[in-house]
Amino acid sequence: MKKITNTVLAIVLSSSCAVLNAQVKKQDSAKTTSIEGVVVTALGIKREKKSLGYASQEVKADKLFDGTTNTGNIASQLSGKVAGLQVNTNSNFGGSSNLVIRGIKSLGGANPLIVIDGSPVNNSSTYDTRTNQDMGNLLSDINQDDIASVNILKGAAASALYGERGLNGVIVITTKNGKGGNDTSWGVTLSSSIQAGFIDKSTFPKYQTRYGAGYAMKFKETAADGTPYVNLGDDASWGPEFNPNLLVYQWDSFDPTSKNYKKATPYVAAKHGPIDFFETPVTYVNSISLEKGKKGNNFMLSYDNMLSNGLMPNSDLRKNTLSTKINYDLTDKLHATVYSTLVMQQTRGRNDANYTGNLVGGFRQWWQTNVDITDVRDAYYRSGELNKSWNLKGATNPITAYWNNPYYQRYQSYGTDDRTRSFSYAQISYDFNKNFILTGKVSYDNASTIFENRLAPNSVPKAFGASQKVVSAGFSRQNLITSEANYDLFLNYKFDITKDINVSGIVGGNVRRNYYNSIYASTEGGLETPGLYALANSKAPILPPDENVYSTVTSSAYATTSFDFYKFFYLDATFRVDNSSTLPKGNNVYTYPSFTGSFILSEFIKPSWLSFWKVRANYAEVGGTADPYQLQFYYSYAGLFNNNIVMQNSQTILPNPNLKPQRSKEFEFGTEVQFLKGRISLDAAFYKTKTFDQILQLPISAGSGLNFAMVNAGQIDNKGVEVQLGLVPIKTDNFSWNMDINWSKNENKVIELLHNATSDVSNYLLTSIQGGASVNATEGEKWGTIRGSDYTYDNNGNKIVDAKGFYKLNGNQIIGNTTPDWIGGVRNSFTYKGVSLSFLIDVRKGGDIFSTDMYYASSTGLYVDTAQGDYRTAKVVLPGVTQNGQPNTVAIDASVNGNLGYQKRPTIDYVYDGSFVKLREASIGYALPKTLLQGTFINEAKISIVGRNLWIIHKNLPYADPESTLGGGIRGYGYSIGSLPTTRDIGINVTFKF
Repeated sequence: MKKITNTVLAIVLSSSCAVLNAQVKKQDSAKTTSIEGVVVTALGIKREKKSLGYASQEVKADKLFDGTTNTGNIASQLSGKVAGLQVNTNSNFGGSSNLVIRGIKSLGGANPLIVIDGSPVNNSSTYDTRTNQDMGNLLSDINQDDIASVNILKGAAASALYGERGLNGVIVITTKNGKGGNDTSWGVTLSSSIQAGFIDKSTFPKYQTRYGAGYAMKFKETAADGTPYVNLGDDASWGPEFNPNLLVYQWDSFDPTSKNYKKATPYVAAKHGPIDFFETPVTYVNSISLEKGKKGNNFMLSYDNMLSNGLMPNSDLRKNTLSTKINYDLTDKLHATVYSTLVMQQTRGRNDANYTGNLVGGFRQWWQTNVDITDVRDAYYRSGELNKSWNLKGATNPITAYWNNPYYQRYQSYGTDDRTRSFSYAQISYDFNKNFILTGKVSYDNASTIFENRLAPNSVPKAFGASQKVVSAGFSRQNLITSEANYDLFLNYKFDITKDINVSGIVGGNVRRNYYNSIYASTEGGLETPGLYALANSKAPILPPDENVYSTVTSSAYATTSFDFYKFFYLDATFRVDNSSTLPKGNNVYTYPSFTGSFILSEFIKPSWLSFWKVRANYAEVGGTADPYQLQFYYSYAGLFNNNIVMQNSQTILPNPNLKPQRSKEFEFGTEVQFLKGRISLDAAFYKTKTFDQILQLPISAGSGLNFAMVNAGQIDNKGVEVQLGLVPIKTDNFSWNMDINWSKNENKVIELLHNATSDVSNYLLTSIQGGASVNATEGEKWGTIRGSDYTYDNNGNKIVDAKGFYKLNGNQIIGNTTPDWIGGVRNSFTYKGVSLSFLIDVRKGGDIFSTDMYYASSTGLYVDTAQGDYRTAKVVLPGVTQNGQPNTVAIDASVNGNLGYQKRPTIDYVYDGSFVKLREASIGYALPKTLLQGTFINEAKISIVGRNLWIIHKNLPYADPESTLGGGIRGYGYSIGSLPTTRDIGINVTFKF
């Protein structure tokens, strides 16, 4: 991987530099005052970028969206474009994307704060642990057509003004203002796109076609006439070798609607495998926007409609977004802004993102290669949409064993979710004079979602609903409401101390109120009337609904001061104090300072080839508060005993009435340089972060009667380097070539967990993985250690085998780590007159992945590597030594299922390097010349062909995409299980402006 990725980058860079050298004689004009430009920072403050003493990176809307298909989630479209920003996407339909800035700082992981026009919005990921479905993160509710730019505030100094919410960095989104024609006429923009996805076959299993159903290489049952039955109940393909001349009774021999009913058919590999189960996902996006006005008085109204279907049958997403923004000067001194967006989304048929009941997991792990998926489909429709399974218990008991008919499961047992999301703010500012501006602002973010899940009658029994009892039918419903209100009042000030020295800043306060309300209920014991999905149709009395309601309040005051000395030295300081309702009195008031400085060296060093040079440094502190109800015991209803005694659920977590806020301290040093009139630009940063007093649930002695305790513990250190490089190799009147390159490396280490008189914790379990592995935070290691079994070695490094010839395993060892070594991206953009071309190479080096798919498939015999040569028939002597150091000579029988599989191999054999090199985006567009549009009502017209995930140039994880994890949060790191294949998405965009 190292050789390949370094070669790719070296070729791109060296060719660029060669062309650049040939072009340096071209004269451009640039001024220091305009080189850096203006960016939007914390609290919506506009600053000259050259004055900033911290790292930030702005991505304009055209670079964010124009070169790719519409993913429906702007988080995924940031991948590969920002130094220090790791984007973890997945292939779940409507699923989440994790964002990590400068490494994991909290043991439990966390996403950065999202801010729209200075107002925070909720970006939590929703994962239903009862249905195992990834509901996506709320950043997907933001309409990309409303966005003007995205500015990533990377470090603590940049985000300190957000106090407890700035720990993981901030992503500042600035929305567009309305702008009509020069004659104040209306401006109208119409855009339409269609895109389709085509499966990248390297991200789905390649099945062997040599062996059929079974866990043993012989038929277990034979009919009275001597004809064998396929090993019906075995959901594996380690069975007898195929023989077209051999007739056998297969699953459809038991289907009265099949032409093969009671007939034996040739024992051959299926013509159509599970890859034919998937459909072609198509997405339609249509939008219209109306604009009018000029600076100070403008209006924008937009409507966006997205219709999309997924890879899986019976999956679709419908989203409508309506937005408006009004800027209006009530007087010369009084200015008002109102923005509001409403999103209505309905989703059906999200895929399961876990082990149990995951159809794609079945295709990847438990399948018979003699089963034709089109025959399974036809059986479903022929039978009147009944559960005609391919996986029967046996010839004498032909009922469903482990797996439903996949079409029955998709069309009958599916979930739906309807979400209505609104975000609005109103702001009014008054200019007292040139020195003072007073601003008041109110913002409100509300999301209301209804989740419904169906388990169709006669399904394979599974744990379901509130009681998690095993049933074969059921219905559940959850109503979830979340809201956040922010009230801000702040005073901007600015003074000229002397002609060349001025001071500016903000003094203000904020009150934030968060509300959460969840009600969950389900049927019990199945459905009284099949097909009627309602709580009232429960066969047994339902349990009382699970209700969870809380409100939190955080009150804050903040102040900033910025000194400008002669336009070459800038010194800033910020201070914020928070008062949190979720911490105990005495610990609930805490402060966050920051100090930054920047020095413009190019004001003193002025060679002709140097356009701009700045050095900067900063120090800051940020942190975080506790979740609600961590300070004292609380109880939930557990039902009635003898119909009259109320029972409460037992407690498992010891609360902590002395919790403190967690803290993070960071130092950063950086430089920005531009050469040759801006043809070369470089932004580099080095940072060190220490995060401590984290709020955790850590295990305690079971003798206490409890399992966990809430504590302040744990320290994680991060340090790293970020580099952004901009090149303009060619620039003429008609042609230009621009390159944007970013690279970052973060080194992460868990310094300490908890060691005191009552607890000794050196490992913190983050999540357990099906297959015997887990993801952890381990003292002395990078966050995200993968633990499992390894080989046992002697002092010479030889693997030790036991007396039976199998490897001796050593459990609970560190066998990998999910954290990447480095990430980077290279974007090339070309323009020639009205033609534009761009492509983005996205790279991740390192970051291990445990594959549950490969773990089980090694024994179920699905993949081609288990059927090569004499792999299944030979006697194998495993390389290694005996306990006394002698070479192993004991042969094992490879034909016995499991002898070469996970039952005898350590989990380390299923850990893979998660590196990848991808052609993430590519586009080609053509803008019609203005001369052709003269005399028409069209001002601009453009058509583009765009693509996303077009080519995985390199990866090490077999049969899956290294990015395709289970979902948001912790579930997005370190393991691959039953993930959907990745699609190559290609689309056409058409835009008209009137």
